[in-house]
Amino acid sequence: MSLFWTIWISVITLIVIIGCAVLLKATSKNTTGVPEGEPMPHTFDGIQELNNPLPKWWTGLFWFTIVIALVYSFAFPTYTANFNGLLDWTSSEQSVMNPEQSAELAKTSQSQYQREINDADEKFGAIFKQLAYDESGNYKDIALIAEDKEAVKVGQRLFLQNCAQCHGSDARGSQGFPNLTDDDWIYGGDTASIKTTLMNGRNGVMPAWKDILGGDQGVKEMTSYVLQLSGRRVNAIEAQAGAEKFALCATCHGPEGKGIFAMGAPNLTDTVWLYGGSRKAVEDTIANGRNGVMPAWSKILGEDKIQIISAYVYSLSLDK
Repeated sequence: MSLFWTIWISVITLIVIIGCAVLLKATSKNTTGVPEGEPMPHTFDGIQELNNPLPKWWTGLFWFTIVIALVYSFAFPTYTANFNGLLDWTSSEQSVMNPEQSAELAKTSQSQYQREINDADEKFGAIFKQLAYDESGNYKDIALIAEDKEAVKVGQRLFLQNCAQCHGSDARGSQGFPNLTDDDWIYGGDTASIKTTLMNGRNGVMPAWKDILGGDQGVKEMTSYVLQLSGRRVNAIEAQAGAEKFALCATCHGPEGKGIFAMGAPNLTDTVWLYGGSRKAVEDTIANGRNGVMPAWSKILGEDKIQIISAYVYSLSLDK
């Protein structure tokens, strides 16, 4: 980081910390002219305020956080150019200029963060390889790994560390994030498709159709037809009008609305809805479109770990 940004961030950080201390000091003094514990000369909604100071433990806790902030700033000043802090910790190698240098320095780096990564890879890498590879040195079939209880436990821990932020700790997802425990898949639920999704990521785009369908009325008609496909009761006239326009959607969702894995287009005939199945949610999807991104994990986790996570995800729907 340049000297300018070092000074800029350092000054702002110190101003904020010192400002908090000044504010706390000022609010700890009784400047109202009313003795502590006595009523203040105003009421609100029939309630009269008492001039009570902040609790001592609360004030003490605030001072503690301010002191910790100062200590942390000098112990881990990762925003400085020439000072790694009292603990000499750095999260990156500032001298790296290209991928080749990065690969070479990763082996001999003095960065504490990189050393921790290297130590973890050395300690656990052999375990991942043992679970992911067969005796011939080839990757085991993911379906076979899914039958190994120990491998599934490891895959679950990797999932909790990297995937639970979006899909939830129970892998049941939430609005906009798919449920991985059912048997409904947008890009396919076979082992190869699951691994491909994890390795390369996905970018699912549903375009906005409001203008093409003729405005709000066209959206209502298409919504009625789509809801009818999943067995819902709808306005028959609107559904018929929507059916006549469904050819626009059939390219991705298929002529029967059952979806196409290759397109990442969901099945519209079941009761599973990624962004909500209420009439309003479906209308919003059709009118404004959706854009869902699943990041690629190949460079972050490596293929060995992905092989094991894929087995865990595959195991979630085996009994469904």
